[in-house]
Amino acid sequence: MERIIRIYGVVQGVGFRPFVSRLARELKVTGSVSNKGSYVEVIARGEETALDELAKRIKSDAPERSTILKTDVREYFGNELDSFPKEKPYSEENFVIKESEKEAGDIFVSPDIATCDKCRKELYDPNDRRYMHPFINCTACGPRVTILDAMPYDRVRTSMGEFPMCSECEREYTSPETRRYDAQPVCCNECGPHVYITGSGEEGREAISLARKSIAVGKIIAVKGIGGFHLCCDAKNEEAVHELRVRKNRPVKPFAVMMKDIETVKENCEVTPLQEEIIIGHQKPILLLKKKKESRLAASIAPGNPYVGVMLPYAPVQMLLFEYNDGFDVGTDCFVMTSGNVSGAPICRDDEDAVAEIGAYVDLILSHNRKIRLRCDDSVMDFYEDEPYMIRRSRGYAPLPVMMSEPFKGTVLAIGGELKNTFCIAKDTLFYPSPYVGDMEDVRTVKALRESVVRMETLLEAEHTVVACDMHPGYNTTSVAREFEGELFPVQHHYAHVLSCMAENDLPTYIKVLGVSFDGTGYGTDGTIWGGEFLMSDYDGFERRASIKPFKQPGGDSSSKEGWRIAVAMLCEIYGEAEGMDKAVKLGLDKHNAFRVIPGMLRTGINTVTSTSAGRLFDAVSAVLDVKQTSTFEGEAATSLEFLAEEYEKKCIDEGKDPSKEYPDPINDFLSIYEDGGRYIMRTDLLFTFLCEEALKGEERGKLAYAFHEILSRQIAHMCDIIIAGQGDEKKTSEFPVAGVALTGGVYQNKLLLRLTQERLNNRSVNIYRHRLIPPNDGGICLGQAVAAMRHICAAERSGKEK
Repeated sequence: MERIIRIYGVVQGVGFRPFVSRLARELKVTGSVSNKGSYVEVIARGEETALDELAKRIKSDAPERSTILKTDVREYFGNELDSFPKEKPYSEENFVIKESEKEAGDIFVSPDIATCDKCRKELYDPNDRRYMHPFINCTACGPRVTILDAMPYDRVRTSMGEFPMCSECEREYTSPETRRYDAQPVCCNECGPHVYITGSGEEGREAISLARKSIAVGKIIAVKGIGGFHLCCDAKNEEAVHELRVRKNRPVKPFAVMMKDIETVKENCEVTPLQEEIIIGHQKPILLLKKKKESRLAASIAPGNPYVGVMLPYAPVQMLLFEYNDGFDVGTDCFVMTSGNVSGAPICRDDEDAVAEIGAYVDLILSHNRKIRLRCDDSVMDFYEDEPYMIRRSRGYAPLPVMMSEPFKGTVLAIGGELKNTFCIAKDTLFYPSPYVGDMEDVRTVKALRESVVRMETLLEAEHTVVACDMHPGYNTTSVAREFEGELFPVQHHYAHVLSCMAENDLPTYIKVLGVSFDGTGYGTDGTIWGGEFLMSDYDGFERRASIKPFKQPGGDSSSKEGWRIAVAMLCEIYGEAEGMDKAVKLGLDKHNAFRVIPGMLRTGINTVTSTSAGRLFDAVSAVLDVKQTSTFEGEAATSLEFLAEEYEKKCIDEGKDPSKEYPDPINDFLSIYEDGGRYIMRTDLLFTFLCEEALKGEERGKLAYAFHEILSRQIAHMCDIIIAGQGDEKKTSEFPVAGVALTGGVYQNKLLLRLTQERLNNRSVNIYRHRLIPPNDGGICLGQAVAAMRHICAAERSGKEK
């Protein structure tokens, strides 16, 4: 009997063909296995029971790094097996791995995979020929997307094609009994890439040893990894960490920490079983973990932050920095391992960039000569309700696609957001978000975006017909979108957030959701700045049903980093100029040079915009409570306010108190709404006024920080009630059936607000949709843009057929 089996999914770059070959030989099946670019194809001859077992075990015993989405098993009527003898005895040579062939179809590119336990064991085995080899890998681990030039995944189409295999590596590569059978990046100390110190003569052992000794004496180094460079120093050396902050001009933004092993992580952080499973797994993202009081990490790692971003070594060179056979103790089990880039620029990927851009930050650069084809920064993952809550989706996860059940047809390029940029390439029902690119304020990041789009479209064999982008006419991403061929399709920023949440939850096209889209900045359809929006949404469009109370945002871009400006503006608007300025002085907002010019800016409208930004509301509250009046990085003021509120909540719970009952209950006073311009207005001005008055009375800051989150969550839930029920001040009746509420936008990285909002909505028995593996922040809007554009293509096609 002869059968053809096609396997679709992540089946390239994960050792799938060698696995099938070993399985077929075990079952004494004749035939072949090959990559077809979009799937793996098995043509097999054998006893019916053997072929049944082959098909069954292909699914049940597949390599752990693979993901099978679909298998197709049919009788085979071709002539490919004619060259194999039908008579016994069976010979193992009668099942072969064929050269890859390209065929059109869905493509699944494997992300880079952290070094597996077997390779790590060999790395430290003095009797193994890859002992201390900085590039050890096998079919189950190593670089994938970052070295890939084109599909199918074969060595000649990767940057490892520049390194011919030695005879021993070639033997392993061609021998089914080895772990490196058909492993494309296979190499050893004799034939693989090598490490070196840039600008000096140290290579190999001497280079690694010098890097280790430099870390031990408090120096700062750069290390080239799988997807780019990191800046590295001893994370327990306060002087070294402080010096890195000075050199990088990064006063307080947290640094990521790479810890030697899981035992070190547990010594310094609280770790749940799920977090342990993920941090030791094959993706190894940065996890945001609660620091233990006894942690010995330098105080400057994450000033004022109860969490620390932690990851384990995922590349051999990182492991060797911790432990090497040079007879020298590096003196620490924790490294700072933060992205190697100038603030706002993309992560450096080659020596030229590293020397030019981060050379001044470091005392030496440990590099290597394996080229990085596609930049790939580290993924960052938080946790909510003991589930992953992605903050940055990149290494280990991108470019795995989001699959939708709707029968979309078309090819789309979605450029993504101006901040935290990722882009998305969509082909029919598969939506491929890219690795993290960065903030588009820097021309180098814009260049990296262009390059990455071209490379990803090449890998995915995608030829887009529509280019989706943000509506803002002045964004660099909008300019980049115009450079590509195809129909330009702008998508409103907050609507893209809602669609991203809908797509991640694979909601069908026939329903609507009420999207609560809260973030920092987005260009609205009315030309003002939005950011605290209630959007009745489906895949065809949205209606802006409500927003927070609009306010003036003086200072243009400066106001996004200077929350005190917005606080002063709101005080002047609420109390009038004279009384508002007087209260601002009493609240300590007058210590800034531009303080006295704010009223004039408000009167004349110079460099002042109208805004409903929830992110800026958080900044203003943080300022009046004197938590943070200015920010050195996006979200600093808001996260500081969140941490203060969480600290107060914990204190109350430890004392057996309900934190929501620890202040007078004026909550119903804040639930009034009014209508303006066809939408409801949520009275966040009343909430802000309450907080200011309580702060002027000297009320505890933590209590007020918690009150802000608590009352805001009730206002949000109440507004959802009104919209969903279709009953406002005039008892309107809604014509829209609503499936539930989608909570999205960067403000919903705030897990306290997310939890309180969800609790309020749960009391109303409404379906709640939220993010998990797609970030709620601007790193996820490319998915929403792509879905909107794909729906546009399908609508145009339907319209054409109707005509």
